[in-house]
Amino acid sequence: ANVTVTDLEELQELLTINIEKNKHLVTGSVRAKVLKWGEDVTEFQPPPDYILMADCIYYEESLEPLLKTLKDLTGPDTCVLCCYEQRTMGKNPAIERKYFELLQMDFELERIPLDQHDEEYRSEDIHILNIHRKQA
Repeated sequence: ANVTVTDLEELQELLTINIEKNKHLVTGSVRAKVLKWGEDVTEFQPPPDYILMADCIYYEESLEPLLKTLKDLTGPDTCVLCCYEQRTMGKNPAIERKYFELLQMDFELERIPLDQHDEEYRSEDIHILNIHRKQA
């Protein structure tokens, strides 16, 4: 696969180090790029086949920029796999509820059952979702 890993500007050096340390495992290509949620994604077009998200649901101010970026990045055939840890303390449950309410305005989601998660890493509080754009 040809992979683009993304994060904020201040984490690009860490991404580059991780790519270098794992290049012996790569059969395609990997590059690191800055992606700030809510901003222009033209350089990431055409829409990717897959988007992998991990632990991206964490504070309320980020929800709308994250959802805008997902809408801008995805095409009709893009598969988004979202993994997150369900947190029960403080504002986290309300933030998760709001995220999923907003997400379902434009996307369909399917929870991957726990028995289909990797045995070594499965946990009751870790969830994986298969997300697709709603058809027009």
